[in-house]
Formats: sequence, structure tokens, C-alpha cells
Amino acid sequence: MSDGDSGDDQPSSRRGAGQGEEQELASKMLQIQSKRFYLDVKENPRGKFIKVAEIGADGRRSQVYLALSTAAEFRDHLSSFSDYYASLGPPNPENVPEDGKLKSEVMVKTNRRYYLDLKENTRGRFLRVSQTISRGGPRSQIAIPAQGMIEFRDALTDLLEEFGTDDGGFRGELPEGRHIRVDNKIFYFDIGQNNRGVFMRVSEVKTNFRNAITIPEKSWSRFRDIFAEYVDKMKEDGKSGAGPSSATSEIPPTSTATSSSERDPPK
Repeated sequence: MSDGDSGDDQPSSRRGAGQGEEQELASKMLQIQSKRFYLDVKENPRGKFIKVAEIGADGRRSQVYLALSTAAEFRDHLSSFSDYYASLGPPNPENVPEDGKLKSEVMVKTNRRYYLDLKENTRGRFLRVSQTISRGGPRSQIAIPAQGMIEFRDALTDLLEEFGTDDGGFRGELPEGRHIRVDNKIFYFDIGQNNRGVFMRVSEVKTNFRNAITIPEKSWSRFRDIFAEYVDKMKEDGKSGAGPSSATSEIPPTSTATSSSERDPPK
């Protein structure tokens, strides 16, 4: 069975600064054939989620992340995949499709997609779960032996019964930060999330001076409208001093994102 990209943290570890403090709320370990699976319920400023880590016999580690609502959908798919697997009977190499896929489903959660493929190869049947992010980045995946799908489903069910299916605001990846330079100042625009929701942190930086405001997502449209009104008004009055040299847009994402200030909730 094919394993996914290896992660670099242990199933019980905490993620680094910049992603917010991460707390482990519960953990289950499953031994399915030669593999170990850890199902860890975690919580950070963005909400609760489940990290599923697969440890192969050779120690190789792969992992995917599921919002609680996505985990509930995955749990239901596991039931249908298990029923289908039970109806297949003994493996018959002559009836296997060229790509090895016996049954497939797709789950979509905001900017993440999860591809579920029940496959068969010379080593047996397994469910491959692949996670992708819409804006690019490596694909991560795990492979669950088909015989263990029911056990995996039951473990997920136990965790969901304890913690529910409310993500608590978890959205996965947020847009990357941007910045613009205006004369001798730089303005940074960073998107963050905490237990009160999504926000934008706008920071003004000049030499050693930094000032910032936090704008809750629910008011972004109104801020945009007010800015647009002022821009239109200044154009009408012919008073706008903006010119090609007054501001230089630097579209590439910033590497000094201030979204680590998620400790400061939107007002």
C-alpha cells in the first residue's frame, strides 16, 4: 500500500509558535495489521480538529487533518465503504480495474479536498485517504487496510460522541499575508483566526514604530465600502494625491505575518 508524505511531528506533539498554542484533548491508538494509527483530538485558537497519523512498520509517518464536521462525514463514508468491501468477496486479480480503484468518493471542506479511494493491489485491499489544499502544496495521505475500516469508524465515532461535530470556527488554511510600501512606511495585512472568529490585522511599520488594528471578518465589507466611498469622493473633487510613485504594491506573501497575534480577539 502506498503511504503519504511523512510528517515531522509525533502524534502527541504540539505545533510550533505562529500556529497558536495547540492542546491535545484526547487520543486513540489503533493497531491494524502492521500499522499503527493515532487519532488525536486537538484544539488551537482556530478550533477543534482531529489529526490522523499513520505509522508504518518501517517507522514512516503520514498524517491528515480533519475538522470535526469532516470527520463525521468521513465516519459515514467508512460505513458505506465497509459495506461495499464486504460485498466484494475474495480478491480476483482478473476483475481489478487498471488503476486498482474499486470505489471512490470526494469530501470538500472550505479550501481542502479529501479523496477516498478503495483500492486493490498485490498486497491486498485498502482505503487511501488523500488530503489536498486548493492553493497548492504537497498532498498528504494515509492508507487504511480494508479489514480495519470498521475498527477505524468505531474509534472515530467514540471521539465524535465525546466532542461533537462543531468545528468551533476551524477553517484549515487561511489566505497568506500581503504588504504594501507607501513612502517610508510598510502596511502589513494578515489574516488570523481565534475562538471568536476570523479577523484581519493591519499593521503600520515605520523604522522601529509599529501600530496595528484588528478588523473582524463580519465588518470587512463595510470597511471596503467606506474606503471605496472616500476614493470615489477624492477622484470627483480632483484632490487625490495618489500617483504611481506614492505606493508600491508588494503582492508576494509576507514572511513576517502578524497573525501570530491571535491572542488578541476581534472587538
